Amino acid sequence: MARRIVVGLGNPGRRYTETRHNAGFLVIDELARRWGIDCSKKQLGSEIGTGQVRDVQVVLVKPQQFMNRSGHPTRSLIGFYKATQEETVIVHDEVDLPFGTVRVKQGGGAGGHNGLKDLNRHLDSGDYTRVRVGVSRPPEGWDTADYVLGKWNAEERSRLENTVAQAADAVEEILHEGPTAAMNKFNIRSKQQKAADQSLDVATEEEPEDQAPTSSRLSIQLQALVASGA
Repeated sequence: MARRIVVGLGNPGRRYTETRHNAGFLVIDELARRWGIDCSKKQLGSEIGTGQVRDVQVVLVKPQQFMNRSGHPTRSLIGFYKATQEETVIVHDEVDLPFGTVRVKQGGGAGGHNGLKDLNRHLDSGDYTRVRVGVSRPPEGWDTADYVLGKWNAEERSRLENTVAQAADAVEEILHEGPTAAMNKFNIRSKQQKAADQSLDVATEEEPEDQAPTSSRLSIQLQALVASGA
């Protein structure tokens, strides 16, 4: 089997290091750290590293052209390593997801993301697996481009390490168990958690204000039974 290609999208250069648009680069850095992979080699317009993630041979990639020109270096590496789109994972920031949310998606359109637009143009389709790292929508009145090229705020920084770790976990799951298993684990799990949270909220809201809490009502009932001699 060909090496699996994992591409993190971002913009090269120190100016963009701390920006939301570089979430993909951060996930590649985390995978490289976990698995002892040196990603300093320059090849076909990207910084790359080769090694193993669990028992899977991988090429970790950070394209070194700007985001809206990510397609050419990515296509070049896919061709060089004789991989297919189905063997390629793209990690990118996603404004349509709340910050800290990680989702796995197979195929689909670019959804306004300039990096994905260029990838789809060069690859002739979007049949790769994506790990979408939520960065939230910009505040009202902000231009989306300015927002994603802006730096993480203090609250985001406090949660960023956990978000990047979760996205790296999602990549590992895709490589080892496949996209469907990863979607079941990372997409459905969060839906179940949300449903559980909503159920808790409903249960709390349904407690009438003019009644004692359940434990208090039970105590009152027991006291009444004792008094009656039942």
